[in-house]
Amino acid sequence: MCGRFALFSDPPRIARRLGLPEEEAQWQARYNIPPGTWIPAARRRDDDSPLLLDEMWWGYKPHWAKENAPEPINATVEKVATSNYFKGAFAHHRCLVPADGWFEWVAVDGQKKPHFLCREDREPIWLAAIWAERADGVPGCAILTEPARGIAQQIHPRMPLVLDDESLEPWLDPDMTDRETLRQVIHHLSAEYITHWPVTTRVNKPIENDPKLIEPVTSGSD
Repeated sequence: MCGRFALFSDPPRIARRLGLPEEEAQWQARYNIPPGTWIPAARRRDDDSPLLLDEMWWGYKPHWAKENAPEPINATVEKVATSNYFKGAFAHHRCLVPADGWFEWVAVDGQKKPHFLCREDREPIWLAAIWAERADGVPGCAILTEPARGIAQQIHPRMPLVLDDESLEPWLDPDMTDRETLRQVIHHLSAEYITHWPVTTRVNKPIENDPKLIEPVTSGSD
C-alpha cells in the first residue's frame, strides 16, 4: 500500500519535468505526508482542459457516493479499471502525484519498523493516481498500488504504482480511455532502480516533519 510519502524536491523542477510553468509549483517541502491532507498533483480538470499542477485531498470519494461510502487512499491496479467505484475515474480522471519516496513498515521482532523507499539515484518519482470531485466540490484522489517488486518485496507485499518517465504523458492523456491500450503503453519504473533503508520511528507520528525522518538509522537506534 501507500499510506505515507515525502515530497521535498524543488517545486519548479517538478513543473519543468511536466512542461509546466515553474510558477505553478508552489508548496513547502514535506517529509512525512499522511492521508487526509492536501497533496500536489498533476491533472486535467476535464478532457479539454490544459494540464495543471494543483492540490488534491488525499482521500477518494466521488460526489455521487453515498454518505457512508468508503474514502480510500489507495486503489489496486487489479480492480481500478473494473470496480464501479473507480472505473470512471480510471478512464477519465487519471493524475500524477510527485514524490521523493514513500514509507512502509516491516515487522521485526514483533515490532513494526519504518523504512524509506525511493530511487537509488534520488530522483523524484511519479505515483499513478485517480481523482474525482467530492461532494464538497474539491478533488480527492487515491494512489494506485500493485504487488511489490524487487527489493521492495522485503518490506511489504504491495507498493505504489511508480511510473517510468515514458509513461507520464500517456497516463495523463485524456484520449486514452481503453484499459487494454493503457496496459500496453503504461509501464512501472524498473524495480532495479528502487532502494530502501530503515528510518526513525518518529515518522510514525504524522506531526513530525523534518529531513532527519528520511535519514538511515542503525539497528536498535531511533
